[in-house]
Amino acid sequence: MKLSTIRPEKNLGGNDLKKSSSTNFEDLAADSGRAVERFLDAIWAERGLSRNTLKAYRTDLSGLSKYLIVRNMSLVEATRAEILEYIAMRVDEGTKSRSTARQLSSFRRFFSYLLLQGLITDDPTSQINLPKIGRSLPQTLTESEVELLLTAPDTTRSLGYRDRTMLEVLYATGVRVSELISLKMTQVNLNQGVLRVVGKGDRERLTPLGDEAQDWIEKFIVGPRAEILRDRQTTCLFPTQRGAQMSRQAFWYLIKRYAQKAGINKPLSPHTLRHAFATHLLNNGADLRVVQLLLGHSDISTTQIYTHISRERMKDLHARHHPRG
Repeated sequence: MKLSTIRPEKNLGGNDLKKSSSTNFEDLAADSGRAVERFLDAIWAERGLSRNTLKAYRTDLSGLSKYLIVRNMSLVEATRAEILEYIAMRVDEGTKSRSTARQLSSFRRFFSYLLLQGLITDDPTSQINLPKIGRSLPQTLTESEVELLLTAPDTTRSLGYRDRTMLEVLYATGVRVSELISLKMTQVNLNQGVLRVVGKGDRERLTPLGDEAQDWIEKFIVGPRAEILRDRQTTCLFPTQRGAQMSRQAFWYLIKRYAQKAGINKPLSPHTLRHAFATHLLNNGADLRVVQLLLGHSDISTTQIYTHISRERMKDLHARHHPRG
């Protein structure tokens, strides 16, 4: 792949990217690093992607960059052959097809950006096919299993009451774990019974709480939350004992602990209750578009995976209970 003449562009800023004939690894790394950061700035400004999504792009491109640097190449000099070799190496190391597909998607987006900016003359990923991957269904819980999980925390303790309230809100609203732990007091409107949720790309949506979750929040705020804080001040709705925001890892640990206590042996994820929220709504006749809005999905195709879960459940019931199942 040949590089075209680089044009200075105001929206890129800094020094121009140059084709490197140098064997200096530091120069190659710097060239690649500048290209990646400009790309990330551009897609963030265009689509308002979340911090985690940008981090995933940076990780994928950094891995390819390191592979190329030892071959005396920068990212903007990558050819189809090098990218295929890198992907093959990752597969040999045990990278799963879903991760490979994500990495290739990152590469495509990056080189498409370089092509659009006139930094390369052809896209080395254009003739690379995505690996075929099966559509995995999210692990979910039955309604009775959800009830067992919700009642696992010891609500006689202030921290247990906090955890029960968090689980109730998670199941009642379907918010992401990152959205739950970052909730501020100002995002809760108890008069209207809604949460103002800040989702991916800083997009906001209003999510109804439901009577049960609202009742738990009201009682938590006036009692256990104050006991946890002990005169400390914080805007976090669900603070830790130190008055800080809970981490995703800490909440994930809580879910695993309460699932074990409830006797739930299924493999769970931090999004298990979010999956249960969507699946149970659809099982009980909710409209797919409504579920999309509640989950904060920008594309309904993401929401449609939950209809597959509902169909799987119906097939299972048919197989177990129909005389010709």
